[in-house]
Amino acid sequence: MAGNSKRQGAIRKAGTKKGPVVGSGGQRRAALEGRGPTPKAEDRPNHKKFRQANAADRREQVSRTKKAERPELIAGRNPVVEALRADVPATALFVALNIENDDRVTEAVRLAADKGISILEIPREELDRKTNRAVHQGLGLQVPPFRYSHPDDLMQAARDSGEPALFVALDGVTDPRNLGAVIRSAAAFGAHGVLLQERRSAGMTAVAWRTSAGTAAKLPVALATNLTRQLKQWAGKGMMIVGLDAEGSVDIDHLDLATDPVVIVLGGEGKGLTRLVGETCDATVSIPMAHGVESLNASVAAGVLLAEVARRRRIKGRV
Repeated sequence: MAGNSKRQGAIRKAGTKKGPVVGSGGQRRAALEGRGPTPKAEDRPNHKKFRQANAADRREQVSRTKKAERPELIAGRNPVVEALRADVPATALFVALNIENDDRVTEAVRLAADKGISILEIPREELDRKTNRAVHQGLGLQVPPFRYSHPDDLMQAARDSGEPALFVALDGVTDPRNLGAVIRSAAAFGAHGVLLQERRSAGMTAVAWRTSAGTAAKLPVALATNLTRQLKQWAGKGMMIVGLDAEGSVDIDHLDLATDPVVIVLGGEGKGLTRLVGETCDATVSIPMAHGVESLNASVAAGVLLAEVARRRRIKGRV
């Protein structure tokens, strides 16, 4: 029979017989265990969807890098005046020729002159082009590219303060208005910095600058190439990682970790925390709300949670 012939070259070598052999289940128990569920296509390096996702991420990163190298314009009379009042860094105020003057135009020109910002009169058509046809009402304020900090700078800021570190990390927050409002709340309640991820999140655009009311100039805002990895690094340095989640393991009234060195992690609008970030958290916290009320957006939830952290730290400081 094939495989059992005595002819030279026709004998199957010992240990090469195909199929199961007697006693294999007991000898190689691990070999019989399943490998678990098949990973998603996007998570398999040799799959087409994995390569497509990585290519999309690279394109987004290149696009963001190029955009970050260009100054941006805040357009509109009220937004420009608000930005100037908030001391948002600016390099030029563009005023359309033959603009109809009012109190806001007068104040914008006066504030810009007081701050040493260049005031340039240009044709309305040129201002249309500079603002990508936005409703500018004859005013545009040029904001230079934002200079992000390194995550280590946040840790240094906490050391310099002499207080337990308090950071805010954003996991996929894509609305620049939410980002600006979170930065404003973080500064108001004593946080030492805000951490963003490089991809799939809002950056410090002109809209975020304006919403932050200028606090982004006073509070370090850092970028992380990989948010999960950075959170793990901070955890290794003694930081507690606390994620905000509607189904949290504790509610805000029992957040005893508030007085420890802590990172507050906020998820994206509608999606919440991503799986890997959620698994990195030492605890998740929820905010009790009245029945039937929809969840709060990222910036409002951040303000509520940070206010509670600040309250607990004040009480501990009095003891």
